[in-house]
Amino acid sequence: MATVFAGSHAFHRLMHYVTLASLAMLCLWRAIPAHALPIFARQTGQNCVACHAGGQFPELTPYGRMFKLTGYTAGERTIPLAFMGTADFTKTRNNKDVNGNPISPKDGNFVWDAASIFLGGKITDKIGAFAQYTYTNYDHQNGDGKWIGHWGSDNTDFRFADRFIGAANDVILGLTVHNNPTVQDVWNTAPAWSYPYISSPVSNVASPQFLPLIEGGLAQQVVGTGAYLYWNKLLYAELTAYSTADGIWSFLSKGNKPGDPNHPQTYLRGYNPYWRLALTHEWGPHNVMFGTFGLIANVYPNDGDSIPIFAQGVTRYRDVGLDAQYQYLLEPHTITAQARYIKENVGDAQNFVFGDSQSANLGSLRLKASYIYQAKYGVSLSFFNVTGSADSVTYASSANIHPNTQGWMPELFWIPYQYVRIGVQYTHFTKYLGSKANYDGTGRNASDNDTLFFYLWAAIW
Repeated sequence: MATVFAGSHAFHRLMHYVTLASLAMLCLWRAIPAHALPIFARQTGQNCVACHAGGQFPELTPYGRMFKLTGYTAGERTIPLAFMGTADFTKTRNNKDVNGNPISPKDGNFVWDAASIFLGGKITDKIGAFAQYTYTNYDHQNGDGKWIGHWGSDNTDFRFADRFIGAANDVILGLTVHNNPTVQDVWNTAPAWSYPYISSPVSNVASPQFLPLIEGGLAQQVVGTGAYLYWNKLLYAELTAYSTADGIWSFLSKGNKPGDPNHPQTYLRGYNPYWRLALTHEWGPHNVMFGTFGLIANVYPNDGDSIPIFAQGVTRYRDVGLDAQYQYLLEPHTITAQARYIKENVGDAQNFVFGDSQSANLGSLRLKASYIYQAKYGVSLSFFNVTGSADSVTYASSANIHPNTQGWMPELFWIPYQYVRIGVQYTHFTKYLGSKANYDGTGRNASDNDTLFFYLWAAIW
């Protein structure tokens, strides 16, 4: 009989944890002086709402996008240091496999799961940076079942930018060096900064199991060097080349290395192109963007010991995306909406990844809308749909040998202070790995993976 959500005892235990954590966080924030703002707010002297839509990190406003496009250089140089942490609770509808073993070992526990250190801001009048280093508390389990933490590089972006304003033209020209495809992007449709902005770190079933490579598959594995142009707040264009973050660039992939089964290094052949085009328009409290982006990547396979194989060829990924974003920003109301579709075609001549064919495809759709009142009370609703060609090797965990996964994600959140967000999120699956019912051949249904997720997310100084 499928396990359902915990009864009244577990519910009261959750509320007890939530109350203690919330009180502790609120007391902490009342003890911090008002001038102690995280990096960019401290540098610009602006409230977080100036850069983030309705105060909802990481959604950027037009002002926030211009701050990033001009190289994080607006304002005065200040202490370039800040910290962020998350604590959360995950509960899966059915957390037992066919043998009665837990699917996600930390399910049903309130945990502190991660903390980040940020370095960034203005370096010179034309050079700035955003660098993140993260500790994950429950990264993996060793052979004895003990949880092991992990320090590693996170999203990092160095920029040089200059702005030329004339009678008829306003042009920003910039260079970027970063370690995650689309982390340099300024719209929240790009995979690196797209919804969900936070999700369960301890669940093994709370999100789609298979996604296009550009949706995180090269994060903290590569170095991207690119150039961009933003003309008259109308046209954005960018070209970037990605290669393996090793040698002098190894600090961008710190925490990943060949031979590490938990954090193997991904190696690319040569330089791999990425492009981005976007049209934007602002009128009154409204702004809109329509765009496209793409990545072609040649990836070397790893052997059974997580060591790259350089002598047998590569798997070629071609990811092409279409995206759009709308924002209405006029206090006390904030409305934002994002849409993105990515189509991936894979050429796998040596069958490194796929077993039934030397070519495959994967599609990923994400739709999301949010409403925030007084930059404090928010609600979001998201829909996701992943489809792809069948393969008995890559999708062996599916009885239908398909990656097809679909579902809805509603979320409620509260921002009591500008650096604190408390929220509850629910993921409901209408399809999982190709089927609504018995998707794995052992009787497990898509809805068994439905996940309740409560989180406390805060940044300090």
